[in-house]
Amino acid sequence: MDWKLILIYAVAGVVAYLLAGVNPAIVLSKVIFKEDIRDNKEGSGNPGFTNFKRVYGGKWAWVVMALDIGKCVLILAVFGCVFGRYARENGPDYNLRQIGLAYTTLCASIGHDFPVWYGFKGGKGFLVNIAALWFYDWRAGLVGVILLCLLLFTLKYMSVATMVAILSAPVTLLIVGAEPWAIIISFASAVLMILRHKDNIKRLLSGTERKFSFKK
Repeated sequence: MDWKLILIYAVAGVVAYLLAGVNPAIVLSKVIFKEDIRDNKEGSGNPGFTNFKRVYGGKWAWVVMALDIGKCVLILAVFGCVFGRYARENGPDYNLRQIGLAYTTLCASIGHDFPVWYGFKGGKGFLVNIAALWFYDWRAGLVGVILLCLLLFTLKYMSVATMVAILSAPVTLLIVGAEPWAIIISFASAVLMILRHKDNIKRLLSGTERKFSFKK
């Protein structure tokens, strides 16, 4: 690994962490509703789309979702091009790009979950990971979204739908013959997201998990 590639990894990691750490749910709750969503007692305290929708309704929640996905798409599009260009100039293109994307996604997930901007108290990283699936391989994105919709419309538990959708990524990547390191790193991102859902898992086991509704 040469110094240029090391520098690319370093910049990708830092930028992904810092930019993904900017949380639209926290920003909009403070700007629009004059409170920090993490302090609102009506919801779970999680600064993410589902809790934002539960507390404030759907109007601004969809904006939160769009901004969360948008920041991830921007990060992955930029560094996907950077890793891809380096690979074209120095070696096999596709494999290095996949590894770079998986690494950047993991850094973005850590930034979203533990943002330096908000005292290291962030979200659960689902939208970061679901956006990344399409950059890894369109088949991984398709499988993830199908599973998400299927489980969400049948079981109606957002936590179950998101965990299964993201866990499907390393499996799909393995089936389609993706780069092994990309599979390993994507699995690490999925594990991190599931660990962030530990309270949801406890509520699922106790039968107290709230179901998702497209209404408020």
